[in-house]
Amino acid sequence: MATRLPSAPPILPGLAYIRPLGSGGFADVFLYEQDMPRRNVAVKVMPSDVRDPELRRMFNAEADVLAHLSAHPSIVTVYQASISADGRPYIVMEYCPGSLAQRYRVERIPVEEVLAIGVRMSSALESAHRAGLIHRDVKPSNILITTFGTPVLADFGISASLQRKSGGEVLAMSIPWSSPEVVAEQTSGTVTSEVWSLGATVYSLLAGHSPFERRERGQNTKDLLRRRIARATYVEIPRTDVPAALQSVLATAMSRDPGRRYDSARALGEALREVQAGLGLSPTPLEIPDAEWSPASGPVDFGDSALRGPARSHIERDLTRKARAGSGVAALARDEDTEISAPARRGRGAVPWVVGIGAGVVVGAGAVVVTLLAAGVL
Repeated sequence: MATRLPSAPPILPGLAYIRPLGSGGFADVFLYEQDMPRRNVAVKVMPSDVRDPELRRMFNAEADVLAHLSAHPSIVTVYQASISADGRPYIVMEYCPGSLAQRYRVERIPVEEVLAIGVRMSSALESAHRAGLIHRDVKPSNILITTFGTPVLADFGISASLQRKSGGEVLAMSIPWSSPEVVAEQTSGTVTSEVWSLGATVYSLLAGHSPFERRERGQNTKDLLRRRIARATYVEIPRTDVPAALQSVLATAMSRDPGRRYDSARALGEALREVQAGLGLSPTPLEIPDAEWSPASGPVDFGDSALRGPARSHIERDLTRKARAGSGVAALARDEDTEISAPARRGRGAVPWVVGIGAGVVVGAGAVVVTLLAAGVL
């Protein structure tokens, strides 16, 4: 978890700041209200003190990956990305009011719901893989819930290309949900390691904890988790309502040998759908592109660490909105709002236009008087 307070929210054109949503290792997320069209959006921003080109590269890659994939119904939607007036890259995304970050730890999630989530995430990952991309950080906290209650995959910040084979590639992982080969640093991520992570995520949602986590105090250090994952012995979920068929699917997805796992996210999704059918449930659709599909834009450049987007030299405040007094970063942590919006659209020609009308009235009246004198009326 992040120990720092969120950075100050940037002033962004057409967006009014509402409150902070959260902080991560290299980015903050804020809730804003978009002026046109009117809606709430989540804005992910790099803190002002981050100058690391590697972090900028990851930020740019996330924006580009989401641009490729966000039309998918189970992937969070991105609206735009640019640079704020104070030089910070930001991404404007769909606001999702919920996530699975902690719910599975405090609530017994029904098997039916978990199966549907698993199939949807299989669809999302299969679509990413067909676009030549891997997520590399599949876990419960990266599954958000939209305002319509739909689970969507988010946080592509450490995603990578399936075609990129660079020895200098950043190795990033969330250990409890990472495969043995990733934990052993034999690979930074593959299709089958993603299958493992999704299997471990589904397991967590059902079990109430990650697969190799122990209840005893002091038993979940990184070293101990690494050792258990390296041995990778599947332990069945202690729930009577989890059918044997689902236990078998998860055991296959989380096999220590990548060659024994499902060879694609789609195959895992199909196996979960078979479990649904066996339980008499209506199978969740696998929403994946057809064989002819390819991203509309060019491939993602995972080496791009440049500041991209038109940075504005200045941003005016919308004086039509009443601003509330702020008190710095500490105030943001208490969710105190500062209403900052886009420039007001004022008609600079309004006064001359009114003066012109007045002048026209005077001239017109004078002409009428002259005409009446000439006719002998006055």
